[in-house]
Amino acid sequence: MSESKADERDETAKPRRRQARGERRIQQLLDAAAHVFCRTGYTSASTNAIAREAGVSPGTLYQFFPNKEAIAVELGERLNRRMLETHGTVFTPENVGLPLGELLDTILDPMIEFNCANPAFLALIQSSDAPGRLLEEHAELHDSIQDRISELIGVRNPDLSPERRAHTTTMAFALFKAGLALILGHEGAEREAYVVELKTALYGYLAPVLGTEGVSARP
Repeated sequence: MSESKADERDETAKPRRRQARGERRIQQLLDAAAHVFCRTGYTSASTNAIAREAGVSPGTLYQFFPNKEAIAVELGERLNRRMLETHGTVFTPENVGLPLGELLDTILDPMIEFNCANPAFLALIQSSDAPGRLLEEHAELHDSIQDRISELIGVRNPDLSPERRAHTTTMAFALFKAGLALILGHEGAEREAYVVELKTALYGYLAPVLGTEGVSARP
């Protein structure tokens, strides 16, 4: 290989290495922000606290984010994408046709696991002064999940009136969110107990509407 080609390849690799280092630093700052937002809440959090949590100087933080709001928006966008990926893998035609108990396990377990692993998700959304852009994106995610629940109910019971289907969808999602708040508020055996209670509540509510046996999952 000629010296010029070797130099050219090295110059091409340098931006990639800088980009990789930059992405690692961004993720480090976002992880630190998630811890701070959970510990103190978004309102009380500061860029200095996030920098300390990340083990970097405030100046380093400002190389990547101009302020706390920008950090929250980026963190929220990444968490929203992960949640979209999660519910995209659980609301499938194959899963919709499962017996009700298995269906609830298949859908709820990954969604509960995601929220337990990412408590900053709700900590940000529930903040009274969360960035508007973050709230808008979460509202879109909320509507998307509710639409998938509605589609599931429609496949399981196509004879439901549009009004009953909408009410059932809204109530099922509300039960999930209420149960999730209890789950996130506890740990260990107590958390597991509330997972069981949430599934029991949803099973009892949905069984008369959706049936308990597996169904043909035709759209």
